[in-house]
Amino acid sequence: MNGRNSGSPLAAAGSWGLEVCANGYESALNAQIGGAKRVELCDNLAEGGTTPGYGQIALSKKNLTIEIWPIIRPRGGDFLYSDFEFDLMKEDIKLCKSINCDGIVFGILKADGSIDKSRCAELIELAKPLPVAFHRAFDMSNNMEKALEDLIDLGIVRVLSSGGASSAIDGAEKLANLVRQADGRISIMPGAGVNESNIAKLIAKTGAKEFHASAKAFVVSKMEFRNTTTKMGSIDDEYQYELTSVEKVKGLVKIITDNLNQNA
Repeated sequence: MNGRNSGSPLAAAGSWGLEVCANGYESALNAQIGGAKRVELCDNLAEGGTTPGYGQIALSKKNLTIEIWPIIRPRGGDFLYSDFEFDLMKEDIKLCKSINCDGIVFGILKADGSIDKSRCAELIELAKPLPVAFHRAFDMSNNMEKALEDLIDLGIVRVLSSGGASSAIDGAEKLANLVRQADGRISIMPGAGVNESNIAKLIAKTGAKEFHASAKAFVVSKMEFRNTTTKMGSIDDEYQYELTSVEKVKGLVKIITDNLNQNA
């Protein structure tokens, strides 16, 4: 059931491509079938993504060929972590190394909003030889230009960003400035609200080559009996759930590929 993506139109396209924020093994499979180049594997998309469980990571690595980069984030909320949480992050990184993940994604800030270079460096050293990307904690930093230089100094390979805005399209101008500042030293990957209606504009406006999207759709529950008098959590409708859509991934990949061909 590995739905291999070796025939993806972006497989040999250098740094161009789509990363899918997949909320589990099945979503990662759908991202692969759709032609994405990479998965940021996570849980709890509603909280911006938290560390996925062992089973999700292990089966994704065992059965899929797409790159699997788990997010290492012990909880939702801010990016200032206690010693207990930092220890959890270290254990999760050890696990990812043990099953040969392709990389990991994390982000840590100090209380003043600057990059916590000391803690980041410790995790990067622990993760070796796995490459490390930095998630949208970057958007919550107090000085994005300084933060970018800090990440470059640390050896981070890629940073996910909306340009500090509520969505990547709203932060397109800032993202373009960050791409120019990076000047090939690190990949700036626009993310947050990226979809088929705006990715072409993002390509044109930002100069970025990699893009991040959840490409998710709702799957309606197959339950015949439905108890609507109580709930298990805070989700409005618990008789549906989110899953990466193969068709949405294909649509995004096609737009990126078409743009690549036009500029070849």
